[in-house]
Amino acid sequence: MGPISVTLPLGAVATTMLAGVRIAAFLLLAPPFSHKAVPGQVKALLAVGLALAVQPRLGAAAPTGTAAFVLDLVLQAVVGAALGFLVALVFAAVESAGGLVDLFGGVQMATAFDPLSLTNGATFSRLYQWLALALLVVSGGHQVVLAGLVRSFDVLPLGTAPDAAALAHTATQGLTGMVVAALQIAGPLLVVLFLADVGLGLLTRVAPALNAFAMGFPLKVLLTISLGGMAVLTLPGVVSGLVRDATHAMQAVMP
Repeated sequence: MGPISVTLPLGAVATTMLAGVRIAAFLLLAPPFSHKAVPGQVKALLAVGLALAVQPRLGAAAPTGTAAFVLDLVLQAVVGAALGFLVALVFAAVESAGGLVDLFGGVQMATAFDPLSLTNGATFSRLYQWLALALLVVSGGHQVVLAGLVRSFDVLPLGTAPDAAALAHTATQGLTGMVVAALQIAGPLLVVLFLADVGLGLLTRVAPALNAFAMGFPLKVLLTISLGGMAVLTLPGVVSGLVRDATHAMQAVMP
């Protein structure tokens, strides 16, 4: 029995590689795939699998030369990284909300290094981040994000660069939306903690001998733990809205 020879069309291989580069760059930045808990081998296999799945809609136009192919690879890496950054910017609102709760609740001193996210975060910052990632996977939001990435090949074919002005405008809007969303998530608890500080200040004015600020620290921690747990109940709806915002952000940079 002779050796088996397999002939692959050069155009199909080239377009598959270009699509894989865009998908891999997206997975490196977009949650939940960007998290360090997801092994690099899984990201690579997922990028290859998705590239093979979208290859039939890409055509088989081979690059004209080595220089053009390298430029296309760089362009697809930039496109994938830009889309992944927009998605990560949207979901950063949850972690920012947890950071605000830690700051106003007095638990910021419990900051520890998280080896998975490679960032320093306190209790509620990490709690909100992990809950958001879990809800994103359980609710199927990651599939919606991947579907938006796949549709980008129809709207933004290989060899086509995104609109730089639209990308900058969308990134600016995403940063503003992240701050607003973080305040909306943590806002009710921040108001309660602010009113607790005001009440302690008035109590100190009325009865200075009580030393209200000495008892204010454990009181604020108690309020943060009690009401912070209640705020977690709103996260499913928040994650659903963030998934919708992430898909809209990706569509906004496509012509």
